[in-house]
Amino acid sequence: MERTLQKAVVLGSGVMGAAIAAHLANAGLSVTMLDRKIGGQRLAQTALEQLPRQKPSPLYSKRVLERIRAGSFEEDLTAVGEADWVIEAIVEQLEAKQELLAEVEKHWKTGTIVSSNTSGISIAAMSRQTGESFRRYFMGTHFFNPPRYMKLVELIPTEETDPEAVAAVKRFCESRLGKRVVLAKDTPNFIANRIGTYGLLVTMHEMAKHGLSVSAVDALTGPVLGRPKSATFRTLDMVGLDTFVHVANNVHRQASDPEEKAAFEVPAVMKEMLQNGQIGEKAGRGFYQVVRTGGEKVIEQWDAASGSYIARDKARFPSLEAARNAKTLKEKLRVLTEAGDPGGRFVWTVMKKVLLYSAYKLPEIADDPLAVDEAMKWGFNWELGPFETWDALGVERTAKRMKDEGETLPSWIEDMLAAGRTSFYEKKEGRTFYFLPGGQAKELSRRPEFLSLRSLKERQGVVLMSNAGASLIDLGDDVACLEFHSPNNAVGPDILQMLFRSLEEVRSHYRGLVIANEGRHFCVGANLMLLLMEAQDDNWLEIDRMIRQFQEASMAIKYFEKPIVSAPFGMTLGGGVELAIPTAVVQASAETYMGLVETGVGLIPAGGGTKELLMRFTRNVDYDGKVDLQPFVNRAFETIGMAKVSTSAQEAKELGYLRTTDRISLNRDSQLYDAKRMVIALSDAGYSPPERESCRVVGEPGRAVLQMALYQMRGGGHITEHDELIGRKLAYVLTGGLRPANAVVSEQALLDLEREAFLSLCGEPKSQARMQHMLLKGKPLRN
Repeated sequence: MERTLQKAVVLGSGVMGAAIAAHLANAGLSVTMLDRKIGGQRLAQTALEQLPRQKPSPLYSKRVLERIRAGSFEEDLTAVGEADWVIEAIVEQLEAKQELLAEVEKHWKTGTIVSSNTSGISIAAMSRQTGESFRRYFMGTHFFNPPRYMKLVELIPTEETDPEAVAAVKRFCESRLGKRVVLAKDTPNFIANRIGTYGLLVTMHEMAKHGLSVSAVDALTGPVLGRPKSATFRTLDMVGLDTFVHVANNVHRQASDPEEKAAFEVPAVMKEMLQNGQIGEKAGRGFYQVVRTGGEKVIEQWDAASGSYIARDKARFPSLEAARNAKTLKEKLRVLTEAGDPGGRFVWTVMKKVLLYSAYKLPEIADDPLAVDEAMKWGFNWELGPFETWDALGVERTAKRMKDEGETLPSWIEDMLAAGRTSFYEKKEGRTFYFLPGGQAKELSRRPEFLSLRSLKERQGVVLMSNAGASLIDLGDDVACLEFHSPNNAVGPDILQMLFRSLEEVRSHYRGLVIANEGRHFCVGANLMLLLMEAQDDNWLEIDRMIRQFQEASMAIKYFEKPIVSAPFGMTLGGGVELAIPTAVVQASAETYMGLVETGVGLIPAGGGTKELLMRFTRNVDYDGKVDLQPFVNRAFETIGMAKVSTSAQEAKELGYLRTTDRISLNRDSQLYDAKRMVIALSDAGYSPPERESCRVVGEPGRAVLQMALYQMRGGGHITEHDELIGRKLAYVLTGGLRPANAVVSEQALLDLEREAFLSLCGEPKSQARMQHMLLKGKPLRN
């Protein structure tokens, strides 16, 4: 059943309802958001007006709001009859949901999908009083908060739900909403919240037994275990203790096993904090609070013993230091769990309990270990799921240790070990299999759209060439990929060298090139440390050579005879922008934060960025040589001078970093596939590079306009003296140097101006101070 979902109705405009409505609109749907009227006030309208002010923003762009209409249950429930998908997201109370669904059914048309965004209420119980036809198209769709940013959607069908409807929602969530979907069973809290909540409660119980502080636990349960930096208690503060307690009580209330019921009993310290309003970031205090001491922000931790906030302590465990120095996550996990110090014993005890609970609950909550692992990775941002973790620790040796400590293994684990299988996952001839509780093996098959460089590189002969900063990889179908893998993907000589070598290889043997990687961010810019060292040594010839090479790289990309497609995502800053935007097409991830930010470190973009933005803003309107270009030059000046960074790929288009012809992948996991497909499409269409361009400039009169603006901003105290100097250098480049108004200059002339201004600023002590501050503190210095 192929479905096109274009119109959605979201019932409920609370935190989740409004955010789901926003993300559906991000994906291009026409959305009606409904809620109650209270005293003449429409709650949905109020929520709609608040969306642009929320942080992090649930919207790709403020323009997305045009696709959302607010209404009320009392007046607008007939909109259900026009919808392709209805999502219920009201208060987490079974009776309230049942009553609303009964009203929805009166306006519902057969075949329209209806789902509930509950985080743990039974889907079957919710729809029990509706008709058989309605129940066929009813299911749970548990979005994780915040819906725009969190990858996971748990899809919970009942025994009566039409499998084709389930498949249609799964496809839509993955392809249009950018999500990864896990099928869960209709059990309390489903998969991720069931395992995750248990893990957090176990951590709390063991923390008290081991006498550890809040900050010590966070040090032991964060990145060193392959978990987010927010670890345990910063995560709880972000989620909200009130929300967490509600989720925990849901299992506690429904659990029939006394041992499980006891495990989900909320600790007394949490109950006390809840009563005191210490619910986390939204209240300004939770397990942590921020206070000002001597004008500086200080983070304090909650100490249950004294009933007060105290200074954070530095966690000092030999096992933690050893784990941090280990190279791989597998090694880190083994070092920590095998250590005999208090930190190691705490981590092992928590890990053991979570692994056993996951194994015991697997048959109840999911069909296979893969679903549990994916739910925890996509819903809680774990690097490895429970069963992948068990494999990393060694199933056989870990199981023996558990039994030696008096633990009982689930029978299906005992049967698995008795049959000679010592892992939950197994690789054979490039294929991966996972084992089900019944003993059957199932192949892990991915949709072709979920193309992964990491998986590709496991095959022989795929890496064509490599150095410390980048590799050239064969993507198949005569398409190659240049992958960055330097620290933070910062652009240095090694990446540029690999780029030029890659172009030669593609010229001879491939139909095109993708520029992509799978780091945390696409590229944070040029190698600032290297640049600062050369500037402090007065090595101007070397800096000039570096900038020339960068400019040559951006021009080589722009005018290469075969199609090149870049695939930026996350932070794409400075030099990262300059390597991404000259490509034939940019296939950006929806979550791309793009900006030319060089003014923040006392410089201007000089790898072609200033030139490219000027030409994009002016060439599109300069069709007859008579248009006043000053407003468009002003726009480039403001965008670069203020170091504007987009909050999404959509906003990158609005800022001018991306063209209308550039594409956006809502699903980050399919971005590489989309980019490869674009290379093939361009090649099949007979791609030819753009013609060389020249640019009409506004000259000295135009520069005077920009300098007057700088003078006024300086006089008003909005910018510093050094900001004004940087602005003058930028204005000099954007207006064509010393040329008269309406002079026509080549791209190379503009590149020469960029390089001249960049070198000049590198010699300024205040610019060097800005570079050093950014390297040390990670934030701009205003000097």
